[in-house]
Amino acid sequence: MKQEIEVAGPVEAIKIRPYEHHAQYYETDQMGIIHHSNYVRWMEEARMDMMDQLGLNYRQMEAMEIISPVLAIDVTYHSMVHFDDDIMIQTKITKYNGIRMEIEYVMTDKETGELRTTGRSSHCFLTRSGKPISLKRSYPELDTKFFEMHDE
Repeated sequence: MKQEIEVAGPVEAIKIRPYEHHAQYYETDQMGIIHHSNYVRWMEEARMDMMDQLGLNYRQMEAMEIISPVLAIDVTYHSMVHFDDDIMIQTKITKYNGIRMEIEYVMTDKETGELRTTGRSSHCFLTRSGKPISLKRSYPELDTKFFEMHDE
């Protein structure tokens, strides 16, 4: 039996606010800058936050037996982040077709607005057993929310 999910209000009422990350000392490398591997973790944190803001968090989706693994990830480093910097991460769904989605990330320094990092992640939707699932067919309420947030 398919579980239903209640999505957040109409898309006009949803304005995705940037995710804020405070750079930690343990995230730095020997040169005193944030190690490159941490940016991917920050992207995941920002993606989870975006989903929560949409009213479609991963815990709810997993309870519905839907998983969304990462297919590809791309990160471009523009300038360094140091310990104690505050970083704003703006997320945006750039591609969505009911089976796959792509999210764009723009990381800027909170104080100066300087561009630090940009990235993209690609995801698909699968059943818990690993079979592809079409949200459009199986969960139209989820499909509608993702489609509305997709940046055409």
